[in-house]
Amino acid sequence: MSTARAAGELLCDMVQLHVKRGDESQFLLSTSVDSPLETLIQQITAIYNGRLKVERICAEIQELADHGVTLPPNMQGLTEEQIVELKLKDEWEEKCVPSSGPVFKVDEMGRRNGHAPNDKMKQVLLRTVEDAKALISKKQVQANVCLTAETVKEALDPLRGAVMIVYPMGLPPHDPIRMEFENQEDLSGTQASLQVITEDECQLWWAGKEMQRGKKLQDYIGKNEKTKLVVKIQKKGQGQPAREPLITEEQQKQMMMHQYRRQEELKKLEEADDDSYLDSQWSDRQALRKQFQGLTNIKWGPR
Repeated sequence: MSTARAAGELLCDMVQLHVKRGDESQFLLSTSVDSPLETLIQQITAIYNGRLKVERICAEIQELADHGVTLPPNMQGLTEEQIVELKLKDEWEEKCVPSSGPVFKVDEMGRRNGHAPNDKMKQVLLRTVEDAKALISKKQVQANVCLTAETVKEALDPLRGAVMIVYPMGLPPHDPIRMEFENQEDLSGTQASLQVITEDECQLWWAGKEMQRGKKLQDYIGKNEKTKLVVKIQKKGQGQPAREPLITEEQQKQMMMHQYRRQEELKKLEEADDDSYLDSQWSDRQALRKQFQGLTNIKWGPR
């Protein structure tokens, strides 16, 4: 078990916060009832934004494994003919060569130079990506594993190491992976920028109330260190987030299954109470006597 994961499970013996954004689970966090809200918001935003960074880097490393390093911005999206016509040259193509040599695989999106790592080096990148994604996965909520800032670092460091193994000369300064590692990423105008919540604009909500900075957690939940609660993060100006339903989705499923089984049982009981069988010939107690007397199949009425 990793150090960060073991620490996360140990810390879960304290107050456990189930952090959500909207209705979507993000992670579990352990804290203490005497934690100032400023400190708590700082921790939550660091982990939340750190997870987003890991996810962005993992997505780009998968592209790196398939199509090599990113082209300079002025060459992205251009055809080979356009590049020749404009006399553009990628000065980083010969500097940023993957270990053991490249395998050419054209990038149809025109973002990367097509000089991809060979299969062995590609697997180094992809295995590290899978490990990092698992470490900060939202499935850790179901596993009751709490995350910390150390968990995020534990996911980032191997990603940095894997890239250095495959590209020992480093990546171009304009490559988004390098920019992410150096905290120089520019997310303006992207969907990713809408997901990020800075510490200054973050609001923390619980039970339909905003938890105000300047107070401590115990001002809202009391002094029980064994408390478990769902808190929601929200950007300033977005209003109050939807409150948690009184019953969980799993509880609702169980109630529906119980109701369905009950209806099936009632249906069987109704069928068991049906006395229409009394009109059947086999239920007539006089049937045997009538048969001996030749009185069966007699019809009354005019011919």
